[in-house]
Amino acid sequence: MDDIVKQAMAKWPEVPHCYGWLALDARGAWRMRDERAQHLGLAGDKLSQPALVGFINRNYANDARGCWYFQNGPQRVYVNLEATPFIARSDPAHTLVLHTGAPMETVERAWMTEHGALLVEGGGKLAQVDDRDLAHLMGALERDGATVGDEELMAWLEGGPGTMRLRYRGQAVPVERIAAAAVEAQFGFVRAPQPGEA
Repeated sequence: MDDIVKQAMAKWPEVPHCYGWLALDARGAWRMRDERAQHLGLAGDKLSQPALVGFINRNYANDARGCWYFQNGPQRVYVNLEATPFIARSDPAHTLVLHTGAPMETVERAWMTEHGALLVEGGGKLAQVDDRDLAHLMGALERDGATVGDEELMAWLEGGPGTMRLRYRGQAVPVERIAAAAVEAQFGFVRAPQPGEA
């Protein structure tokens, strides 16, 4: 967390929290959601100014309830999550990098939803892989020691036999099936924090 943020928190400890105005989409973009976007259930405007995005990334944290927020000076701006608290992208130098810019040094576990979304967990962080990078990782999926094709993957997702593994940095990581609707509860995070939940 930035020092200037810590100082503002100490100076103004009673600033009310903000809800609904900031979102993290399933491709790792921060989105500003004005009143119109909130009212109509729209994604909001993508933030692209590098200094602002970097500031949000450095001051992104979670509370004991599993709600994620951006500490904006003395105010917590709670984040609506389209997918998971982190989004991972492929990167030639690090294999996977989180939307915050931090590399995923390890992947300890992985899951796939019935819709084909790939979730990875490593270093205490859960990330959904950006759908644009799934093709890049398809060659790293194996079932019973052999590379998996599209049809084999679909059959496995529908309950087919065999053990799926993801090759990541020389490790064979087990891949489990998970229902998309169960992700939030199983991993203990809140996709849409609301006032009064504290």
